[in-house]
Amino acid sequence: MNGVIAEISYRALLGRRRVWLLVLLPAVLLALAVLLRVVDAGGERAAVMLLQTFAVGTMLPLLGLIAGTGVIAPEIDDGTVVHLLAKPISRPVIAQTKFLVAASVVAVFAAVPTFAAAYLLIGLESGVASGFALGALIGGVAYAAVFMLLGTVTRHAVTIGIAYAVIWEGVVGNFVPGARRFSIQQWAQTVADQVSSSAFLTTEITLGFAAAALLLVTAGAVVWAGQRLRSFSLTGDE
Repeated sequence: MNGVIAEISYRALLGRRRVWLLVLLPAVLLALAVLLRVVDAGGERAAVMLLQTFAVGTMLPLLGLIAGTGVIAPEIDDGTVVHLLAKPISRPVIAQTKFLVAASVVAVFAAVPTFAAAYLLIGLESGVASGFALGALIGGVAYAAVFMLLGTVTRHAVTIGIAYAVIWEGVVGNFVPGARRFSIQQWAQTVADQVSSSAFLTTEITLGFAAAALLLVTAGAVVWAGQRLRSFSLTGDE
């Protein structure tokens, strides 16, 4: 990890425009949890449904998209990546540093609010809060890696990323049984299910498969992103 690159990446990612996008989704999650608590519509079933559908199903991939593309895609789009690539720093190290920045941001803005929302609803009952927080953490790291890679592959990373999050993760991954094995969202829920003892949370994927898939996708995306950066010339062209 390179400290200078990390500092620049944090500044760009937590700038005035993006930080509001990062804050908005967790704020909505917490607001929904408070609303359910106020109207006395909470309970374990409601907590699990909220965390499945919104925290992991909607918020997590969008935060991963914002953070993953935000650490690299804007620099490629405006050409400033040339100045970064001109420095005597290994391009895989650049990719690894960008990934760690994106992953840490997703961890803070996804895992922490997910735990807080569950705790507001049911406390530590059945390990729901801990399970979903861990699932959001691990799933968010995988999303950050995939979307960072996407930012190095295409200039339309945000558009493609939104389509992927909505169509594949939101629709196909939830409603097509065979496709669930290839959904980061489903892998994250499998992790949550292993920690939680809630009867309202069940998954079809084994922990062994989910863990291996998360590791493979995350590591593969970071390595591939480093190789993609190797293909960039100092003129900004590939």
